[in-house]
Amino acid sequence: MSRLRRESHRASRARWLRAAVLGANDGIISTASLVLGMAAAASGRHAVLLAGVAGWIAGAMSMATGE
Repeated sequence: MSRLRRESHRASRARWLRAAVLGANDGIISTASLVLGMAAAASGRHAVLLAGVAGWIAGAMSMATGE
């Protein structure tokens, strides 16, 4: 008769890493999409920079309230 042995997995300990990687990926993609959209609309450099900073701040505030 075989005995069942409990195995410990480390996957549950790395949830913070998964959240950090997915959050960073989300922030990079959303900010880059916003900046590329503004640049494609032939906006000036100041408008593109301002849109990027505004998107970055909005994303940071969204992530802060989500966690």
